[in-house]
Amino acid sequence: MSHTAHIRSHRKPRRSASSLAMRTGVAGGVLSTLAVAGAAGSANAAEPVTQTLELPTLTADLATQAAQSADATQQAAANYQLQAERDAAAAKAAKQAKADLADAKQKAAEAKKKAEEAARKEAAERASRSTTRIALTADDTSGSTSASTGTSTGSSTATGSAAAVISFVKAQLGKAYVSGATGPSAYDCSGLVQTAFKQVGVSLPRVSQDQSTAGTQVSLSNLQPGDILYWGSAGSAYHVAVYVGDGMFIGAQNPSSGVSEHPLSYDQPTGAVRVL
Repeated sequence: MSHTAHIRSHRKPRRSASSLAMRTGVAGGVLSTLAVAGAAGSANAAEPVTQTLELPTLTADLATQAAQSADATQQAAANYQLQAERDAAAAKAAKQAKADLADAKQKAAEAKKKAEEAARKEAAERASRSTTRIALTADDTSGSTSASTGTSTGSSTATGSAAAVISFVKAQLGKAYVSGATGPSAYDCSGLVQTAFKQVGVSLPRVSQDQSTAGTQVSLSNLQPGDILYWGSAGSAYHVAVYVGDGMFIGAQNPSSGVSEHPLSYDQPTGAVRVL
């Protein structure tokens, strides 16, 4: 027997084929697992790429929605502003209408007041004329020509300057009435009287108010041709004419009749003055 027969060898024992096969299988499994994990990791790593590619579509949608929202907000703001303007305009119109109504009421009240004053004035003038007519009738009755008394209402025949005045006013018959006119083609009432007396050298005031106090006051029952008749009160007369005798007078009456001749009963005068 060799002296080395019982000495343990320091060499590692060789691995058997089965052991290697097992290790190879384990290694293959590990590699397979790593391969699967790697594939899975690769798949997981690929997902963000897909999401990143879809981002532009999502961003465009959001932009469209944002733009639509902005348009809707702008439209709503415009509608609110338009409504506010309409409300302001309606309020302004209502305020103006209220002011116009108040102004119209005030003007209507003023017009009514003026109409009432004019009616009162006209009524007073009519009453004055009626009173004068009554007085004149009484005077005519007492002053009428009578064979037993020999009294008379006055001469009906013009002479001298009175005849010249009457001749002038008769020559103006048919001419137009124009306010403020003094001839030769048109006259107003006081313009005719003033121009007629100017023919005989008598200077009269221009307006009827002053002409009604220019001479000596005479009663309507004692009229003479050439006397100046007036309507209204002395000093505030609104119309004048010339008495031409026989109960007639000539005057520039109004735009419709012009210079015309009428009986005293046509429009009874209030009084008379004598300047000749």
